[in-house]
Amino acid sequence: MKALWLENNQVALRDLPKPERPGEALIKIRKAGVCSTDLELVKGYYPYAGVLGHEFVGEVADAPDKDWIGARVAGEINAVCGACEACRNGRPTHCENRTVLGIVNRDGVFAEYTALPIENLHRVPETVPDEMAVFTEPLAAALEIQQQIQIQPTDRVLLIGAGRLGQLIAQTLALTGCDLCVLARHQLQKDLLAARGIRVISEEAIHPRKWDLVVEATGSPDGFDLARRAVRPRGTLVMKSTYKGDMTVNFSSIVVDEINIIGSRCGPFAPALRLLEKREVDPTVLIQDEFELKDAVRAMEKASQPGVLKVLLNCG
Repeated sequence: MKALWLENNQVALRDLPKPERPGEALIKIRKAGVCSTDLELVKGYYPYAGVLGHEFVGEVADAPDKDWIGARVAGEINAVCGACEACRNGRPTHCENRTVLGIVNRDGVFAEYTALPIENLHRVPETVPDEMAVFTEPLAAALEIQQQIQIQPTDRVLLIGAGRLGQLIAQTLALTGCDLCVLARHQLQKDLLAARGIRVISEEAIHPRKWDLVVEATGSPDGFDLARRAVRPRGTLVMKSTYKGDMTVNFSSIVVDEINIIGSRCGPFAPALRLLEKREVDPTVLIQDEFELKDAVRAMEKASQPGVLKVLLNCG
């Protein structure tokens, strides 16, 4: 099969055997999405060599449970052992022995096929097209914020960053009825937010120590610094970014202001699929380009350009 391979900060299309993992489902990939994590892996933020990609919709080609064959699915990215302390205590996404699709010790989905345990799979409703279903994983990640924090309609919420994930976070936060403002840099980002009635704010208009909840989704130290200045004493700062290398942080001010800092990554797939089925969010407005798998290197180059939102791969 064809697959996009990452090694030593270089990506190239390779011919590889179909994945064979005993006891797991073999999935034929239909569409896959390029996300910021994929681009950061190329830059070297985490030492990974293998097939990239973790956002996908596909069709089960083979599985130990034959009832799954032919099902159209999205898949959770953490494959867990079920036996370690984290798994036994209800924290499977922090499994001590986990592999992570396209990120840690498990080949990803920028390929014709991938493999995942059946327990990772979620059936995609018939009314949800592939162009929407491919966003299930990042939409779930956006919803994780609401799994971690109860957001009130009276909360003043600031989202810093309106890129691929930031747009989905904005759409899901808007459903809570909170007093939401979003800092966006590029005109397309601003236009998409405005089209959904979501207020865009300039950096100059962000008053320090005002906001009950600040979500940082830029992936940049400057974004974190702005978020830290914006959050009020005893407010909450949600980190949706991964950063390459170390950052310098004034933790004394965080202690004095009693700031709650919450890391947030993977989220619930079932609610994400329900939102897509009910059309309460529309991720398809983020799609800027699509490439065939044979042109995956060009797709990565396009996705890395400033201001570009979602680039999709047609894999089968």
